[in-house]
Amino acid sequence: MKGTAARMGVMKRVSLVFKAKANKALDKMEDPRETLDYSYQRQLELLTKVRRGVADVATSRKRVELQMNQLQQQANKLQDQARKALSMGREDLAREALTRKASAQSQLDELQVQYAQLQAEEEKLTVASQRLQAKVDAFRTRKETIKATYTAAEAQTRINEAFSGISEEMGDVGMAIQRAEDKTAQMQARAGAIDELMASGALDDVGGRRDDIQSELDLMSANSDVERELAMLKGELTTGAPKQLEGSAPNGTGQATQAPQQNQAPQGPYAPPAPPQYSPPQSPEPVQPPQQAQPAGLPASDLPGLADEPQDGDRS
Repeated sequence: MKGTAARMGVMKRVSLVFKAKANKALDKMEDPRETLDYSYQRQLELLTKVRRGVADVATSRKRVELQMNQLQQQANKLQDQARKALSMGREDLAREALTRKASAQSQLDELQVQYAQLQAEEEKLTVASQRLQAKVDAFRTRKETIKATYTAAEAQTRINEAFSGISEEMGDVGMAIQRAEDKTAQMQARAGAIDELMASGALDDVGGRRDDIQSELDLMSANSDVERELAMLKGELTTGAPKQLEGSAPNGTGQATQAPQQNQAPQGPYAPPAPPQYSPPQSPEPVQPPQQAQPAGLPASDLPGLADEPQDGDRS
């Protein structure tokens, strides 16, 4: 018994939950405007049925009325036949005619009762149809008013949701704008990265043919600069002092003597760099004082300051 009661309780709860879910789903799916239109359609159908009933009752009343007219004509005819039979001395025929007239009159009385009932029923249905028509017209007016109010309220709600940004449509628009901004930022970052790579030379030859001759010349020029700087460093380490520029050693006249160049390679944009030549350091020669020019026709002893100077042969 307890198990059965427990199962019944569970089934009731499941049924209640199912009904609640179904009611919520139906309430969410229901549109008041569609419900009002359906109700108005049902009322129109009911009004049509009432009008059809009124027409049927009126038809029955008219049929009874036709039968009553026929019976009345028949009764009048039988009355005339009975009077004519008596005038001719035929009492039996007069009695038969009056008997048939009584039967017709009885049927006529019944039809009159039915006619009265049908007429009353027709009047009732007519009044009911008129009332229903008035209610349908009022419901129609009320329906249109409610629909217009609901539509305006729905539009106002959507406008307010759009202004507040909580509507589904505006949410989709916001997400689309966010995705567009993200893609734009990504493309800008990619363009900047490609510009940096092109500036650094990493993408100079992308999509084109690489100039191998120019690359080889650039490599040889870089190696030549390295070898030249290495030779200068070796010369500095050997002499213990920074090496002077090649061809700029001073002479006795204070002018730089041009060092002879041997095996000078042709210069030009495509000339290979000359290998560096290393020469051992030489001891500096004593600098001779500048000699004054001797005037023509005068002995050296006559010049002041030169008679006492020893000659080259006297130096020991």
